[in-house]
Amino acid sequence: MSKQYHIYGIGAALVDTEITLNDSDLTTMAVAKGVMTLVDEERQNALIDYLQHHLVASHRASGGSAANTIIAASYFGCNNFYSCKVANDENGEFYLNDIHAAGVATPAHIVPPTGITGKCLVMITPDAERTMNTFLGISETLSTAELDVAAVAQAEYVYIEGYLVSSNTGRAAAIELRKQAEAKNTRTALSLSDPAMVQFFRDGLVEMIGDGVDLIFCNRDEAIGFTQTHSLEEACTALKKYCKQFAITCGGEGALVFDGETLTQVSATPITPVDTNGAGDMFAGAFLYAINQGKDFKTAGEFANLAAAKVVSQFGPRLKAEQHAELKAAFFK
Repeated sequence: MSKQYHIYGIGAALVDTEITLNDSDLTTMAVAKGVMTLVDEERQNALIDYLQHHLVASHRASGGSAANTIIAASYFGCNNFYSCKVANDENGEFYLNDIHAAGVATPAHIVPPTGITGKCLVMITPDAERTMNTFLGISETLSTAELDVAAVAQAEYVYIEGYLVSSNTGRAAAIELRKQAEAKNTRTALSLSDPAMVQFFRDGLVEMIGDGVDLIFCNRDEAIGFTQTHSLEEACTALKKYCKQFAITCGGEGALVFDGETLTQVSATPITPVDTNGAGDMFAGAFLYAINQGKDFKTAGEFANLAAAKVVSQFGPRLKAEQHAELKAAFFK
């Protein structure tokens, strides 16, 4: 690696609470299943109160889609940097300590301001589907002030979280990060993040992508919705207008990866899903790790599918540090 960092990520900083429930609970609470919905703190607390007996016993961890990806890639062996915004509260202190413990650097010039650190309520139904209600807190004001231009120049890739499209300042920060990366010969990757972001903020995502990024991560529904097509085949063709390369996750059918020349179907790793939260984040983290190690897209896709399968086989959006090493040892023999 000729640069200091493999990946510079930007995204929301959220502390997660994971809950198991039934579809009937979602109906009672009027929660849309399978997507991320932005809520205020009062609404989120009301949901938690209703579900107080459903709490999963698990340790607290720093969350947010791009953070999960960056932390996964870090545990696999990448040297990474992350821009986010937390408040000067207990959750904010915990968040920064947790992400630093994973070996991820953050801007040294940032002093957390007064406010409330973002929180995400992750609801898991018996079919392993994840539904998220997110109170962004101070993350909603993530801006260009949280960028570190010197670190961008020292990164092989920047990785932009599509969820930032819902915040005016966050979207502006994502656009500025892409522009800085393009000026510094740093490759650009972006995740479409969620079908709801594609449905309600498509124009903003197009603005974030600009004249095109190097690599887009998305799932089948996001690919079809974003390209406004009617099939995965049509979406694969249409995506080439927005990126040079892409990786589309297709659940139990594996993934489709395009390296700029060849479209390859990558088989899924058979698994009984327990919790799909974080599957796409892990896929992106493992994929970025592999291509930063010089692996081709087919190999990267196979490794990413293996890592994502491991995540969905247990509760929580992340793996333990030692599990990353075990996956690497099993795959890269």
